[in-house]
Amino acid sequence: MAGAPSAKKKQKKGDELSDLKILGQQLLTSRAHVNNLSHLLKFISVDSPPQFVLECLLSLQSFFTPLVPQLPASSSSEPPKTHPDPEFKYRTWLRSKFDDFMLRLTNVVVASECEDALREVVLDAIMEFVKVGHAGKFHSAIYHRLLDVLVHSTISSDDVLFDLLVAKYFNYIDVCYFTYISLGKLARTLEGKEDKSLCSDGKDGIQTQSSMELSVRKIHNLLSQMPSLEDSEKELNIWSASGVFPGKSNDKECVDLEDKQRKSQGAKNKVLPHRSIWKKMKLKFTKAWISFLRLPLPLDVYKEVLVSLHQDVIPYLSNPIMLCDFLTRTYDIGNVVSVMALSSLFILMTQHGLEYPNFYDKLYALLEPSIFLAKHRAKFFQLLDACLKSSLLPAYMVAAFCKKLGRLALFVPPSGALVIVALVHNLLLRHPSISFLVHREGGTETTTETSEDNGIANQETSQDKAGIDYFNNEENNPKDANAMRSSLWEIESLRHHYCPAVSRFVLSMENDLAFRTRTPEIAIKDFCHGSYATIFNAEERPRVRQVPLAFYKATPTHLFSESDFEGWTFKPEAEESVNVIDGGETTVKSEKRKRTAR
Repeated sequence: MAGAPSAKKKQKKGDELSDLKILGQQLLTSRAHVNNLSHLLKFISVDSPPQFVLECLLSLQSFFTPLVPQLPASSSSEPPKTHPDPEFKYRTWLRSKFDDFMLRLTNVVVASECEDALREVVLDAIMEFVKVGHAGKFHSAIYHRLLDVLVHSTISSDDVLFDLLVAKYFNYIDVCYFTYISLGKLARTLEGKEDKSLCSDGKDGIQTQSSMELSVRKIHNLLSQMPSLEDSEKELNIWSASGVFPGKSNDKECVDLEDKQRKSQGAKNKVLPHRSIWKKMKLKFTKAWISFLRLPLPLDVYKEVLVSLHQDVIPYLSNPIMLCDFLTRTYDIGNVVSVMALSSLFILMTQHGLEYPNFYDKLYALLEPSIFLAKHRAKFFQLLDACLKSSLLPAYMVAAFCKKLGRLALFVPPSGALVIVALVHNLLLRHPSISFLVHREGGTETTTETSEDNGIANQETSQDKAGIDYFNNEENNPKDANAMRSSLWEIESLRHHYCPAVSRFVLSMENDLAFRTRTPEIAIKDFCHGSYATIFNAEERPRVRQVPLAFYKATPTHLFSESDFEGWTFKPEAEESVNVIDGGETTVKSEKRKRTAR
């Protein structure tokens, strides 16, 4: 008897499912059953069983697909006052039901408690309406509503829905185009909400901040997974049926259906050329990224953006200088974040004419022992070497960098000392004006004379005492660090470094500086990835020398082996010899080997 209630429930559920099928068939066959819409829409919800949702979705999708292009732009559209049209009222009512249908679908697709298979079917249905919902053109309003609900929902940024959207639809250029538009609008909306949240306190402010952080992560997830514009330029896959970007047309809905269809047919033949498409894509790409970078980014998102900004974003911006505010603000933060922003800032300065007067002062302040343990230290050292290549740098600036690096060499690991020696080596080769740092005699005296109007000579004398280093390592301004009055005694001390690799490298640098004209610069990238493990492996690797060696598996009993003289045999032969001992003669027999040929 226990199984009777469950059997009744299954029978009742089966009856309801069959009833939904009948309602859907009636809706599709006759206009008289149009009121079935309200009943079918009730089952498009998160609480309904998946099979009910699927059955109602199939019926409603089949009903609305041919009617959507004929519906007015919104349910609030009013018919002309002079000619009230019952048909227009009917289409307006259908539009309200269609909007309710889309709202319910978006609520289901962002519900994490629903099955993934059902959410995928619902997503495909929404995208089909996006494809045909605007007289054959891309229905941007439906797609924007989908992204809006997706960004502001409570699902995580790594939800399976993002993977479905990216894998299925981001290979279409029109989908990418309207994605950039929608994400730019959503980012600007969040920016306005962020200003309001600063004025709120308590739990509401904390909840608003946490929800905004989640929305920022979702926008970044979508932007980072968009295909590069270079790939989009090569392959023009189109999702909508009327072409990629139709020519300009009036977006207002026409009351007359025939005129509307005639205009839509004319728009299909007006497709923008390939170059115009690429230009429009770059504009929307730029607006989306600039709007996103104005948001308060979480630290992990901040770092991910900075890592890929110089490769995936800057080359495709319509005007890369628009990033100058974001990058200069990031570069002023200091620590690891500034190191990661250096790549993009260097590109703007060298390729796009950005002027940043305090660039070298900030770069000088980044030279700290912690930089040699940072994750992106390899890229930083390469950029540091590239930034100091210019021959227009003043001598005090280059000398300050040399001294700062030399002082750091006393505290960093051996792998960092190798990089510093390579950097100082290149700086001394490029800038002969600081060669005095290599060897400076103590007790140098500097005298300057100043003549005044009354003819009295005023003499100022300053003397650098031997054994005193006037370099100020705590000064962040290279101009005030007094590097020109110092010497590179730190590099000299590295000759006695406990690591043999460092001491040998310093000795080789001294030999290279002796022949400056014939010495090439050192490739910094060869030393950037060093560590204790690489140095140990290099020292452990045997250095093979060409020396004579003999190895025997067993102790030899003869001076020569039989294999040394192939074709020869050795036979003993007795030989008599006479020795005189105390006046007597003694005969001694000895063996003598006779060499004979076989």
